[in-house]
Amino acid sequence: MDRRERLARARLYVVTDGRQSRGDLSAFLDTVLSAGADIIQLRDKDAEAGDLLRWGETFRKQAAKHDALFFVNDRPDVAAVLEADGVHVGQNDLPVEASRRFVGREKLLGLSTHDPEQLEAAPPDADYVCVGPVFETPTKEGRPGTGLDYVRFAVDREDRPWFAIGGINEETLPDVVEAGARRIVVVRAVTEADDPAEAVRRLLKALPEL
Repeated sequence: MDRRERLARARLYVVTDGRQSRGDLSAFLDTVLSAGADIIQLRDKDAEAGDLLRWGETFRKQAAKHDALFFVNDRPDVAAVLEADGVHVGQNDLPVEASRRFVGREKLLGLSTHDPEQLEAAPPDADYVCVGPVFETPTKEGRPGTGLDYVRFAVDREDRPWFAIGGINEETLPDVVEAGARRIVVVRAVTEADDPAEAVRRLLKALPEL
């Protein structure tokens, strides 16, 4: 199955840093991917390229082991060196067109969007988009939640794979699903869970099949 086919079937996308404070990166990734997560992303805004490359090797190996997708946040150069499956960029990062030059046509490219105008302006060259943050979250400090209306807007307007993101956990997920989301990105709901595998299984159970 090629990358775009795997993306089309993906429902649960887990974002984490290098977990250096816990020292369990490889075990954590193995756990959440074994439990059914479809995509993992390395995101650490403060890390230097050398650290990202070192941690990224672990991400790449675990993703390959589980036939999952591996993305690097913000850094198309690092994604290219690591031969990751793709890169995810934000509105103020290197634009989609420029990022594509680093990763090539075979790799995937994702884009964050925060309002209907950004979603409608998302370049066709982005393979998927994220919609949110639906709820306020510490991982997007200072950015207000977009609310469920933005999820409903995406249902009506977006044909490519899209993921709801931001403050989504087992408690808030039912409302996000009711609004029409079928794919989600999570951070703390899994990375801070006492039992990450169980957290993944519960989230997947609450998500409708595609």
